[in-house]
Order: sequence, then structure tokens, then C-alpha cells
Amino acid sequence: MFTEFEIETLIENETVRTATFELKKEFIKNEAPYLEISDQDFFSLVVMMPTVGVALANGSVSLFEEMALNKKARKLSKGGYFMKKDPVVFGLKYLIKQYDNWESEFLRVIRLTMEETFDIGRLEEDYDSSKEVSESEYREEVLKAPYIFIRFLSSFFLNEDEDIISPRKISKVDYGRVESIGEKLGLHKIPLFHYFCRTFNIS
Repeated sequence: MFTEFEIETLIENETVRTATFELKKEFIKNEAPYLEISDQDFFSLVVMMPTVGVALANGSVSLFEEMALNKKARKLSKGGYFMKKDPVVFGLKYLIKQYDNWESEFLRVIRLTMEETFDIGRLEEDYDSSKEVSESEYREEVLKAPYIFIRFLSSFFLNEDEDIISPRKISKVDYGRVESIGEKLGLHKIPLFHYFCRTFNIS
């Protein structure tokens, strides 16, 4: 998962900052007129969009999922894991209620961020869906991949960074949402994303 300081570094990119600012204006105007949030914290909210999407895969957010989302939000917030009125946590409430209305715009900014911060096209290549990849081969591919891409993957779809190289359980519905979000972000063109998905134990 991204740290507060990695979020700060990502939004220092002028193109990313401008796109984030424009999206923030629209979001506050149309959904959250009482939301007071900095550009950096709003960008943290944007980065959480895939996580929120998976949590909403079955139509609602459970108490356990809400607690996990709030914990992640506080870790991403600028200067305040223990803030009482955390702006990212506050923004999450609006985002969860209106996810369908904002998914495409938030994912657009995430894709732009990836394109601005590393050569994502270099990872794209033809993918043979029949190819068998062992766990050790997958782990080797993770180690060879750009650090920032692995950070994006873990921030989007995992609660703990170390889970990136270990099998983990996921429901069929949640797994479908992971694949759907990955495709909307263009990650389906990257073999490592498919290898990553295969490490889930679907229940």
C-alpha cells in the first residue's frame, strides 16, 4: 500500500496534480459540498477507488470492509493516521454512496498517474492465457517488475504489501471486480497482472 510520502511524491507531477484538482472541483461541486480536503488527500481518495470498488462488488460494504477502508484511508492521509476528522475517511462516505457515478473519472486519473510515473507500455505484451506459471515464476516476475507498478497493484487490491507474493483467498464476486477494474485500467494487457490474479484462491 502507498505511504503518505509516496502519495505526496506522485502528486508532485504537474499533470497528475492538475487532473486531480479538476476532478476534486467536480466531485465537491456535485457530490460533497461540505468536504474540505487538500489536493493531496483527494488524490489519496482517488487512489482508493479500486479498493472501494472491490468492497462494493456484492452491492454493499460490510462492517469489516468499512473498517479496512478507513484504516487504509488514515494511512494515506497527509500527516494524520490518528486524526479524529480525517478528510479521506470523510470523503470515502461520499465515494461509497456514488461509486458508479465516479468510477470512470477516478480510474482515468489513476491511469494517467501510472502513465506519468513509469513506462507502463513497456510491461504490455501479448498474453497467452493457456500458459502455466508456477508460484516461483510469478514471484520472480514480481521482483523484476518496476517497484512503482507493484506498489500500485498492492495499493489497489491488497490490505497488506507482503501478500503480493503469497496466495490469498477471495470471493468469486470480488475476484470478478478485480478483473473488471484491471481491464478498465488497461492492466489486462500486462501479463504480470494475470499472473497476480491467478495467485488468488477463489471461494
